[in-house]
Amino acid sequence: MINLAPDKEKVFREAFRVLKPEGRMYVSDMVLLAELPEDLKNDSGLLAGCIAGAVLKEEYLRLLKKAGFSVEILNEDLDISKRQYGELPVESLKLKAWV
Repeated sequence: MINLAPDKEKVFREAFRVLKPEGRMYVSDMVLLAELPEDLKNDSGLLAGCIAGAVLKEEYLRLLKKAGFSVEILNEDLDISKRQYGELPVESLKLKAWV
């Protein structure tokens, strides 16, 4: 999961660098729909659950595009918040990014 990497921008830059022209990657990751309070950002259980390290959805997409990728959102699972995360402002985002 990319959201566990502290420097997501670097992850996306490196992915873009190593892909051949017309290369693509598929990503399934958790993103935030609103900022989390600081105490939740430091919660080890939420970090292990890929929530505490997540960024806002708009920022995630911006970082991908800044790295050079074109992006297509394939699926957004908003119900995962109710099923697994006590209705925290999160969703599971599945996307395709290509060079």
